[in-house]
Amino acid sequence: MLDKVLIANRGEIALRILRACKELGIKTVAVHSKADRELMHVRLADEAVCIGPASSAQSYLNIPSLISAAEVTDASAIHPGYGFLSENADFAEQVERSGFTFIGPRAETIRLMGDKVSAIEAMKKAGVPTVPGSDGPLGDDEGELLATARRIGYPVIIKAAAGGGGRGMRVVHTEAHLISAVTVTRTEAHSAFGDGTVYMEKFLEKPRHVEVQVLADGQGNAIHLYDRDCSLQRRHQKVLEEAPAPGLDPDARAKVLDACREACVEIGYRGAGTFEFLYEDGEFFFIEMNTRVQVEHPVTEMVTGVDIVREQLRIASGLPLSIRQEDVELNGHAFECRINAEDPRTFMPSPGKVTLYHPPGGLGVRMDSHLYTGYTVPPHYDSLIGKLITWGADRETSLTRMRNALDELLVEGIKTNTDLHKDLVRDGYFQQGGINIHYLEKKLAQ
Repeated sequence: MLDKVLIANRGEIALRILRACKELGIKTVAVHSKADRELMHVRLADEAVCIGPASSAQSYLNIPSLISAAEVTDASAIHPGYGFLSENADFAEQVERSGFTFIGPRAETIRLMGDKVSAIEAMKKAGVPTVPGSDGPLGDDEGELLATARRIGYPVIIKAAAGGGGRGMRVVHTEAHLISAVTVTRTEAHSAFGDGTVYMEKFLEKPRHVEVQVLADGQGNAIHLYDRDCSLQRRHQKVLEEAPAPGLDPDARAKVLDACREACVEIGYRGAGTFEFLYEDGEFFFIEMNTRVQVEHPVTEMVTGVDIVREQLRIASGLPLSIRQEDVELNGHAFECRINAEDPRTFMPSPGKVTLYHPPGGLGVRMDSHLYTGYTVPPHYDSLIGKLITWGADRETSLTRMRNALDELLVEGIKTNTDLHKDLVRDGYFQQGGINIHYLEKKLAQ
């Protein structure tokens, strides 16, 4: 087992990793910016190191500072969490070259799946269903571009190969706008990601966002932990998730779950990962793979009983998976509401001092948060301050518990999006299950 882990992140995920380490008897090193001295996991870790000023670029994204912190504390491994450097292949490579274990996939796997074009090609080879598209990066020949779009059928979407987080994509409904859309997206992609490579796909009109959680040990063993529905999104950012995804075609679902597991073996995957799909009319279409632990991983933990972060730590220690596919059973239903420090109507960030914090409780209720009364939410980072998760023997029980838990949650001194979640879990269409990815944007617009 790993001896000491440096947690290269902040907030609730850093605290989540710390707890998993403590369960396994692993010592912990918390790194923090000058603005984050009072974070809960910094108080609880065995050691803490300040790695720079408040700016992420000078702290949590500063690779030399992170590796130096690992060196001075004699850490044996680095866990990147999610966000920041978690899917940065150069970081993973430098961590390993410096003699530490990177708790995640190998650098070459991160590169393979980080480039959307190469990821799609790899998935096709592995038998994972993909969206009809250009089958590679787009060239400059306008005639070929027009022919490709005609073959796929309008509307199409132009995407940056290195894109993410909803950036670097443009929908085209008519041939007249295609060439300019490709040019603009290519320019934006080069500016935002340093890579102007773009590709084309069929734009699905009313898809759901369904993802498959996987674990693989890099030793030929891989399992899936079933699926999640993450269709409630605002500006391509997930707001509320649930597991398992309701109302999927059972045959299509079984095939895609097996395909994801087999793809992990095919590409030699190591660690936790998530295959993301668009699901429409009973069909799955692969869009990308996240090579890290997801924000919404707790809903999967609640319905499978598998501790995903614990498995990450075991795999990084060189141990095989502790469970087999036949051991994984679905039990009940779970929801997760992302609680953000923001105005529930304007969505403007709301940093400041938390004058009172009371998390909800009761059977089937879990609150993953680094908040405490007296903590000051800084203005420098993502507004996520907690994740409220509920479990029930069935979807309705879990949803009822979420309504009650949201009513119990108390955060004073700053604004949160709790009122938005209270509205969503009482929304008639959401209660039926199976809404598409455009639903929340339309609801908010109304």
